[in-house]
Amino acid sequence: MEKTVTELNARAGPILTRVQILLDDTQPKISTMVSDAAHIVYLARGQAQKMDRVVTDAADRFRGQLLHIDRILTGTMETVEDAGAQFRQNFWKPVQKASALVQGIKVGLDLLRSRRAATASSASEERSPEQEEELFI
Repeated sequence: MEKTVTELNARAGPILTRVQILLDDTQPKISTMVSDAAHIVYLARGQAQKMDRVVTDAADRFRGQLLHIDRILTGTMETVEDAGAQFRQNFWKPVQKASALVQGIKVGLDLLRSRRAATASSASEERSPEQEEELFI
């Protein structure tokens, strides 16, 4: 048993020594890598927070601009609607009244023409054929 332990120790001893040397050699490098990785994560977190602030600020400003544009467009639409109502009231109503006046005059003239035509037709019926010839020539 002692011989087996000694033999195992003789074989495992150099391997353990090499592993120990390797660990002693790589341990500072691993520590540096972990430290660098922690620093990179810290910087990335800071940049992500800055980016979040910038995007949030830009979104807030954009939202404010959209509200401002909405107010401007709403005011413009109200002004256009008011102008249309004023146009209808100030232009179309007098035009409709003038149109009604012209229509009334036309009806009056048509009535006068129809009376003249009726009078002329009754007068022509009373005329003799010789009078008709004289008028015709």
